[in-house]
Amino acid sequence: MQNEKTSLNLSIALLLIRVSTGGLLLFHGIAKLMHGHDFIRAMLAGKGLPGFLWLGVPLTEVIAPILLLLGVFTRMAGVGITVLMLITIFLAHMPNAFSVTDTGGLEVELNLLYLSGALALVFAGPGKFHIISPSKYWLQ
Repeated sequence: MQNEKTSLNLSIALLLIRVSTGGLLLFHGIAKLMHGHDFIRAMLAGKGLPGFLWLGVPLTEVIAPILLLLGVFTRMAGVGITVLMLITIFLAHMPNAFSVTDTGGLEVELNLLYLSGALALVFAGPGKFHIISPSKYWLQ
């Protein structure tokens, strides 16, 4: 009985992480699709990187959150979000990434929250509440 309760609690916790991480990040992706991405292209050009790399940002911020919300390919979506957050920290926020803002938070605290939620899902998977259950463990 205790194991079932623990398993249910863990699955509810993972569902909450999936919904909060995926649901909130999806808004950022939709905003980039609706309002443009010129600032991403300009930042990449300023760093000497190829311009086509901008596609990774809105695609990852739209597709990966949808996968998280559905509980499909959760681990792979988590890896995508993790990589994106690390890239944004180093490309967009350095060298002031870990400086404290006027409100008392870190410059990259939102990135770190998305990063930690995504990493938790990479290691734990989707939990019991998901749309499909792939036969391969790493696809969950």
